[in-house]
Amino acid sequence: MLDPDAVKSASALGLLARKIVEGYKVGEHRSPLKGFAIEFAQHREYTPGDDVRHLDWKILGRSEKLFIKQYEQDTNYMANILLDASGSMSYGSGAYSKFHYAKVIAACLSYAILQQRDAVSVGVIGGGEARVSPRVDTPNRLPWVMDFVSSVEASGSGDLGDDLTKLSPRIKPRSIVIIVTDLLKGEDDFFRSLSRFQNQKTEVIVFHVMDPAELNLPFTGKLRFEGLEGEEPLVTHPEEFARAYREEVEQFCRSARLRCEGCDAHYVLVDTSKPLGETLGEYLAFRRRVNR
Repeated sequence: MLDPDAVKSASALGLLARKIVEGYKVGEHRSPLKGFAIEFAQHREYTPGDDVRHLDWKILGRSEKLFIKQYEQDTNYMANILLDASGSMSYGSGAYSKFHYAKVIAACLSYAILQQRDAVSVGVIGGGEARVSPRVDTPNRLPWVMDFVSSVEASGSGDLGDDLTKLSPRIKPRSIVIIVTDLLKGEDDFFRSLSRFQNQKTEVIVFHVMDPAELNLPFTGKLRFEGLEGEEPLVTHPEEFARAYREEVEQFCRSARLRCEGCDAHYVLVDTSKPLGETLGEYLAFRRRVNR
């Protein structure tokens, strides 16, 4: 279900998300935010991606300005899914890369979020230019999200922390930020930026994506390792330090978890050799647990 050729197609990506999400259900949750339901609450200015069925045509006729009617709703939040598009995410020791896996995570979560009538926006950080797609809040707008996700590629070297800082003004308080990254460069700046969301009462979830070869270093013999973000090549015998390497990686992941907890963020280690259904199940179990 993670065929990289299929992931390149927006329509196939949406179908893939539906298949993986099927059988799971996100738990109901209440929120102080406004949603589209029965009891009218207020107006807000229209933004691209909003459902035009909720436009207030009377205001449009009087002022020629677009405003959306908002209503109280039990299950409504805004989820911001940010994909790390730095060069290291293009690595993959198997049939697909970490970035392909990250794309499918974004597709699955977007599908699940829109199915429960919440809003989602997908963005890219770490690839040299931070950008986000317009927010959508109805399932029939899922193809918009799939088009955006399928169009981005991982390359170059950017600053995750700086990109998060740039995008933070666009992320509303009391929303959810889901970051899919390998944390392989600039993690100090990343966690400094992550702490900014604490004051906004924003829930943060970090999917730490790692390839099994990065976790275990299974290689033998004299090999040449080439960096994906401008690092100098390294020729070495990896089996000579494989044990120390694995201990270092375990410490790295353990430190990432503790630093996430220090920022009130939930940490999920993602091994790309495992079925995505397991990763999704862990996320949904977390959603149910924190909303009891």
